[in-house]
Amino acid sequence: MYSVYVIKSKTTGKIYIGQTGNLESRLARHNGLLPSKIKSYTKINKGPWNVVYKEEYNTRQEALKREKYLKSHIGRDWLKNILVR
Repeated sequence: MYSVYVIKSKTTGKIYIGQTGNLESRLARHNGLLPSKIKSYTKINKGPWNVVYKEEYNTRQEALKREKYLKSHIGRDWLKNILVR
């Protein structure tokens, strides 16, 4: 299973959209508990990061397609409506 997820920083209020095959491990990387890229978005924009939305897909291809949509202008607007509730 692959997850498309949205995390939000408690410190800055910024959101990050991504996809992964292991959400727990990926969240640990975002929060600095495991090594990650020095210039990654979630390292520059401090956390702690929490999952505020997720969807699961059977294939990585499906997850990548959904991630791309959520990162589009229309997808971000849709997410804002969902996250406000």
